[in-house]
Amino acid sequence: MNSTEIFGLALGFGLALFTAGASFAQSPGPSASVKTANIAVAANFTKPAKEIAALYKQKTGNEAVLSFGSSGQFYTQITQDAPFQVMLSADDERPKKLISDGLAVADTRFTYAIGKLVLWSRNADLVKGEATLKEGAFAKIALADPKAAPYGAAAIETMKALKVHDALAGKIVTGTSIAQAFQFIDTGNAELGFVALSQLAGVTAGSRWLVSQDLYAPILQDAVLLKKGATNDAATGFLNFLKGPEARAIIEKYGYVVNGAK
Repeated sequence: MNSTEIFGLALGFGLALFTAGASFAQSPGPSASVKTANIAVAANFTKPAKEIAALYKQKTGNEAVLSFGSSGQFYTQITQDAPFQVMLSADDERPKKLISDGLAVADTRFTYAIGKLVLWSRNADLVKGEATLKEGAFAKIALADPKAAPYGAAAIETMKALKVHDALAGKIVTGTSIAQAFQFIDTGNAELGFVALSQLAGVTAGSRWLVSQDLYAPILQDAVLLKKGATNDAATGFLNFLKGPEARAIIEKYGYVVNGAK
């Protein structure tokens, strides 16, 4: 595994995940001058985060050690003293809470991306817009845990807006993160499900419906500097890089809307 990547795709990896992150962060890398920062990244942002971290290292020599999981999982870990210096959440509420909890630096919060929800299936003939949900001609539909993952909450909001939630409730398969929800669909354990548009970058198989954004509240994805990273140059540098034109181009490439800093 590349020393700049740690995969945390399920809640069960909790303490082991951030313990591993700490051990990686203590490694000086190829040069004693290299600085590292542990970054908690919402699972939907996995692909762009890897590209941005690689470019950040190339440009600065500093390393962003990435951990991936649900925003709710990371919020809980951070309140339990996990060694993260930056959080890239899939919502704006948890960064706000971290600031009010005294665990994040108030004036560092900004929206780095606005996400888009997609209903997707490996079956090329299954997804045909909202009619697919209304007809309900499938056994299982996957989504991320709505209590921990904003994309899961958006999926529930969409189904309620279309008045199909009660009819489909018994068919819902819940993943601990949007990454696990994607895996359920990709492996055929669910015929279809709700994923982030960014997860389908490069995926041509199957059928999809880009959910109308008037069916769910905007998915504002906020970044914030945690108190543990306040004096960490790699952490503050990564956030500044995330706001820059090179990172923004990568974010847009994966289908996100890029907003200005708050």
